[in-house]
Amino acid sequence: MTDQPAGDAGTDLDGQVPDRARRWRQMLDLLAERGRLSVTETASALSVSEATVRRDFTELARQQLVTRTHGGVLATAVAYDLPARYRASSGSDPKERIAALAADLVEPGMVVGFNGGTTTSATARRLAARIEHGPHSGEHALTVVTNALNIATEMVLRPHIRTVSLGGVARPQSYEMTGPLATLVLNELWLDMLFLGIDGLTAAGGAGCRHVGEAGINALMVQRASRVVVVGIGEKIGHRAFARICDVDQVDLLVTDPSAPEDELAALRTAGVEVHLV
Repeated sequence: MTDQPAGDAGTDLDGQVPDRARRWRQMLDLLAERGRLSVTETASALSVSEATVRRDFTELARQQLVTRTHGGVLATAVAYDLPARYRASSGSDPKERIAALAADLVEPGMVVGFNGGTTTSATARRLAARIEHGPHSGEHALTVVTNALNIATEMVLRPHIRTVSLGGVARPQSYEMTGPLATLVLNELWLDMLFLGIDGLTAAGGAGCRHVGEAGINALMVQRASRVVVVGIGEKIGHRAFARICDVDQVDLLVTDPSAPEDELAALRTAGVEVHLV
């Protein structure tokens, strides 16, 4: 026996076939707000059958985006920031636009590095989805090296991505691993491309972040990378952060949004940084 009502094939109560990605996004948004959802309240909120909600909860739990409980789900640490493919596709979020363009810079077979941050996390998810569904998907179609626990946790679930997590001491504010263990591992690796999240970038002061420990491991990631791509929203451009990661001449490309100050973008271009606005 099944709890699915007769004739229910995952349709809305008005009989229309739902957009599953949209529905999952709404579920995860509700879960982020409340921390816990029941089947009954979710079905009511989204105007779908309880059988549809149960199937969705089971699939979200399989992907480790939620924790399944009797009668509902709990939020998990992995789902603190929603995967790109479940977010709104309106293009209104500059971080998602930046992530989409940045992910397209990667070619199959590359070794790609990520430090921590919301924009690098979004870029990693975009890249993972593109590799997973692209023509070059296969075992180890991509290698990801990261010191960010949340990125490593999500990437290791992808069968086509080899994930290398740097050791060290985790900072709960950013999920980044720092310290001598991370340095020891990273010194043995080379990166084809590094996506670098920053708290500030200026032509005069280079790239920076708020925490000295993070700056140290991020600086080493820059040194080990053949190409450094800074990803950051416009409000971080022209801002000097507390701890320097690298000088501007070590940055090859900046992907940002049009809210970045034009005078600073001009200075960065003059310094040799390629700038992409999205």
